[in-house]
Amino acid sequence: MSTQNIVLLSFVLYTALLFFVMWLTSHRSSGNDAFFRGNRKSPWFVVAYGMLGASLSGVTFMSVPGGVYYGDFTYMPLVFGYVIGYFVIAFVLLPLYYKLNLTSIYSYLAQRFGGMSEQTGALFFIFSRLLGSALRMYLVVFVLYELVFRSWGIPFWIPAVVFILLILLYTFRGGLKTVVWTDTLQTTFLLLAAIATVVVILNNLGMSIPELMQASAAEGYTRIWETDFHHPKYYWKQIVSGAFITITMTGLDQDMMQKNLTCKSLRDAQKNVITSSFLFIIVNIIFLTLGAALIYYGTHTPGFVMPMDADGRVVADKIYPAIAQSMGGFTLVCFILGIVAAGYSSADGTLTALTTTFCYDFLHFDKRSDLDEERKVRIRKLTHIGFAFLYLLVIIAFRPFHDDSLINILFDIAGYTYGPLLGLYSFGLFTKWKVRDKWVPVVAVASPVICYLLKMYSTQLFGGYQLGFELLLLNGLITFIGLCLIRVGDK
Repeated sequence: MSTQNIVLLSFVLYTALLFFVMWLTSHRSSGNDAFFRGNRKSPWFVVAYGMLGASLSGVTFMSVPGGVYYGDFTYMPLVFGYVIGYFVIAFVLLPLYYKLNLTSIYSYLAQRFGGMSEQTGALFFIFSRLLGSALRMYLVVFVLYELVFRSWGIPFWIPAVVFILLILLYTFRGGLKTVVWTDTLQTTFLLLAAIATVVVILNNLGMSIPELMQASAAEGYTRIWETDFHHPKYYWKQIVSGAFITITMTGLDQDMMQKNLTCKSLRDAQKNVITSSFLFIIVNIIFLTLGAALIYYGTHTPGFVMPMDADGRVVADKIYPAIAQSMGGFTLVCFILGIVAAGYSSADGTLTALTTTFCYDFLHFDKRSDLDEERKVRIRKLTHIGFAFLYLLVIIAFRPFHDDSLINILFDIAGYTYGPLLGLYSFGLFTKWKVRDKWVPVVAVASPVICYLLKMYSTQLFGGYQLGFELLLLNGLITFIGLCLIRVGDK
């Protein structure tokens, strides 16, 4: 069977399985409560396991293993910081969300500061998630296009349209109730694909995991701690940044928190988050081990040439697909199933969350007595379609610019767009001040602009120091200071 047929068959069979799960979870319940809140009946362990797939995405599946080529294992301190962030979510943010009985977490900003603050937070989430999740899905479409559709002369936008339509179809009815369960399927395929690929490569090389680690260490690929203070991946910067990345990209993110809020109780949601945090360490070790295996295979297999760009630089995102294709058969199937699962898991929940945010923070479904349930369902479906179309536009527009590891691009986006959310929630939780609500959008926009300028000139301004992932923390601090300047006194 040809490579194209293997890829296409794997994609079709997995998609069919996904639609079967959709049918099981949504055919008896398709109202707004199921779509937005999963009827608040999701088992905590199902959410915890499914959140792994939603957090990993195609970027982790390709960019984390590929990133070992340039960054060794220096991604791990960031992961250790994630655990700290998950504990903050479990014991600071979740109690707040459950106490207020929120559907959209940005409704908190309306209660604390006012309507402009709520819509500012919601807009930053929409912008960040629309870009970030679309780029994650772009990576999946890009791989399918390179392996199948390019050789058939089919334009890039056609597989992009197909992928968006499929996600739209299986989330259209059940929404979050479907996503919670499909995420478990997708997490399983992600992990099995990574583990199976490592096993196949080791068998091919005639090595064990300890032998692989020893050989990779000798070549400098397993270094975890970057001790150069000026380096963007200095380990303390990574740990602190990881904590705040998790607080913002999970705890202040409607997509991730909406799944947690489908649990039956606060206690269940907390168990889910803490369990996920420790599982996340194990999962990232698996993906970094996969990276070591891929790179050792790629650099020690006669006849194999690492994928390079026009300047002769190895393209990290292309290492895994290139090796999977060269090994053929089982390895290629593992890769395709993993990347497709990653693509679906990063997009389905986000599309549902974007719809929720718009319906609650802009259309105020929870306050509109003039809208009956049937009309709300109709508006929700139109909104869902509208965001799917925007998704498609971002994917197609990004095609000419894919020349770097996407994980770096995504964290750059997060640093600029989640920083204002961090500042807003920190100010709301740790002060008693009110603010001039109409000025909040100005502060929220000014902060990322200032951060962009500081990052651009950081080496000149700070004696060679380079801003890395800690840009998120700086952005939040500037927003916090800006809110202090527009405060109006105590509650």
